[in-house]
Amino acid sequence: MRFEDLDLLPPLLNAVAGEGYDKPTPIQERAIPPALEGRDVLGCAQTGTGKTAAFSLPILQYLCNTPAKKDKKGKSPVRALVLTPTRELAAQVAESFEAYGAKTKLRTTTVYGGVSQGPQAQALRRGVDICVATPGRLIDLEGQRIISLKDIEVFVLDEADRMLDMGFFPDIRRIVNMLPNQRQTLFFSATLPPEIRHLTDSILNDPVYVAVDPPASTVELTRQEVCFVERWDKIELLTHLLTNPEYSRVLVFARTKSWCEMVAKLLQRAGVNAQAIHGNKTQEARTRALEGFKSGTTRVLVATDIAARGIDVEDISHVVNFDLPDEPEVYVHRIGRTGRAGQAGIALSFCSMQERNELKSIERLVMMHLHRIEDHPYSSKYLPPLPTVLPDSHESKGGVEDPGAGLKRRRNLGRRYPGGGRLAGFRKRR
Repeated sequence: MRFEDLDLLPPLLNAVAGEGYDKPTPIQERAIPPALEGRDVLGCAQTGTGKTAAFSLPILQYLCNTPAKKDKKGKSPVRALVLTPTRELAAQVAESFEAYGAKTKLRTTTVYGGVSQGPQAQALRRGVDICVATPGRLIDLEGQRIISLKDIEVFVLDEADRMLDMGFFPDIRRIVNMLPNQRQTLFFSATLPPEIRHLTDSILNDPVYVAVDPPASTVELTRQEVCFVERWDKIELLTHLLTNPEYSRVLVFARTKSWCEMVAKLLQRAGVNAQAIHGNKTQEARTRALEGFKSGTTRVLVATDIAARGIDVEDISHVVNFDLPDEPEVYVHRIGRTGRAGQAGIALSFCSMQERNELKSIERLVMMHLHRIEDHPYSSKYLPPLPTVLPDSHESKGGVEDPGAGLKRRRNLGRRYPGGGRLAGFRKRR
């Protein structure tokens, strides 16, 4: 199928062609037709499969074909609302609307916190058709009567699972109560936990369910690998890997904001052009770091999971999980940053002794063993890789490992390295 087969308007087809796309992705192919018909859509697809175009193109076409109801001053109200979890994702979605709607007269603005609300309020007062917002700032502006949601005709909830993780569900329900009952709702998420299902039942009306991949699937073209390394050796391993020129554009995930800063600074000391992006950074600093990563001037971007939700950068050669996530579903989001739009990518995870359980959970979720890389100079000598028993292999020879075995190994390690279990940061190799 080609985009011409989706009955899109010529201006939209020209814009899509101008962006270099000729064939829709599976989620676009299956979600755009019912969205064009005005149906509610529940879309589930892994990160990097083109969900943004799957809802932005139908919205642009609907707004072009449907005249706006202007007020006495001739100003049209906000007609489409897209709710996202992070500022970076809001900016990314708005860029897509502006790119696909370049040949239309529709206006888009972003609303998010961390910056002065003045320019956002001015844009809203001038009149916009599409608003891409994060929940907190949107509620603030609605409370000040700078924006009204009573005329919203299309509502999009993007990255709903991340909204859940960030605790935004009370705000979402509050925003939904501000919307008119007669509207089209498009709901997109990479995973569909039970809480998400409950929300969809309350805000969607006879939706078309579109799932092009299993909720926990990972990009097939992404090679998934794991290195077993002591946590105090992780920075040395990362620095060693970056001597390879194949690591051309690398996105590194760290568990906390402080770790992001530490990893970025240590890489800079090693001569690597690296920047950190996380919630404690100002919006200006975050934008500057992201733009440097997109342009190629910044080789390595170190990010937390929340900040990375708006990173849609082409040609990311490697995603490195410096720390394994506590929740295995987050792993799916992380590695979706590479191997996008049909391109190959590599996802490499660092696993220390303390993270063995997280690795097992990830492998159970994705139903595969990550490829073990053992021929690196910082391989864990005293903690050999342990086999993970997947859900479909309970009866495999040897069965499940003795639950006490890990405790015994940790005790033995403590005898070799007194205090090793209490290390909080990096430690030089002996």
